[in-house]
Amino acid sequence: LANTAWACATAQYEAPPFYEQLAYACRVRISDFNAQELANTAWACATAQYEAPPFYEQLAYACRVRISDFNAQELANTAWA
Repeated sequence: LANTAWACATAQYEAPPFYEQLAYACRVRISDFNAQELANTAWACATAQYEAPPFYEQLAYACRVRISDFNAQELANTAWA
C-alpha cells in the first residue's frame, strides 16, 4: 500500500476517489506498517495534497508509536510531510 501511494504521488496521479480508497486500506492495515512504509505514506499523501485530517491523525499516532524504529531519512521525510 505504501509503495502504491508513493508511486501514484510520484507520477502525479490525480484521482481523489482513488486516494480515498487507498487511505481506507491504509487505515485498516496501518498497525502492520513499518517505519519506511509510514514515512512513504506520509510523504505520498503530502505530495499528492491529499486532505484527510482523521487519516493524518491516525498516521501520526502510528509514527509516534514506532518513532524509535525510524532512521534519519524516514524522520526527515515524515517531518517534511
